[in-house]
Amino acid sequence: MTNNDIFKKLRVALMLRDDQIVEILELVDFRISKSELGAFFRDEKHENYMECGDQVLRNFLNGLVIHLRGTKENPKNPTDVLAKHKAEIPKKENTKDRPEFKTSPRDTEKARGDQKPKSVGAKKPFKKNNSKATPKVQVVEKVQFKNGKNKKN
Repeated sequence: MTNNDIFKKLRVALMLRDDQIVEILELVDFRISKSELGAFFRDEKHENYMECGDQVLRNFLNGLVIHLRGTKENPKNPTDVLAKHKAEIPKKENTKDRPEFKTSPRDTEKARGDQKPKSVGAKKPFKKNNSKATPKVQVVEKVQFKNGKNKKN
C-alpha cells in the first residue's frame, strides 16, 4: 500500500476536504497548495499524478494529531472535532429528506420465526396430466462397438 493510498483512505474516513487538509498541514508549518494536494489523490495513470512522499504523509499525520487532540495548552476532544466535520458537510439540494428505508413484514404474526406459517387453504400437490401418454421412443438404437478389434465368437 502506497503513501497515496493511505492518504486517500484517511481523507475519506475522516471526511476531510482539500482546504481542511491544507489547514491541518499548516498546523505543523508545512505549506502545500490545493493543486499539489489534488495530484496525490489522482489515479496513478493520470498525467498529473504525483507520488506522495514520506515527508508529506508524516507532516499530515503529525498535523492530524494536533488537529484532533489539540495542544497541551488547549486540548480538544477528537469526537467533537469529527462531529464538527460531519456537520460541515453540505447536503445535496436535489435529494429529498426521506426516512431510512426499513422493511417491515405485512403481518407480524406471519413474521414470527418460532411458528410454522398457517396455511389458509389446503393445497393439493401438483400432478402432471398424462392423459395423452405417448410411449417413450428410443432415440439411439442398440449399437455394437468393436473398437477396431475383430472378436471371435
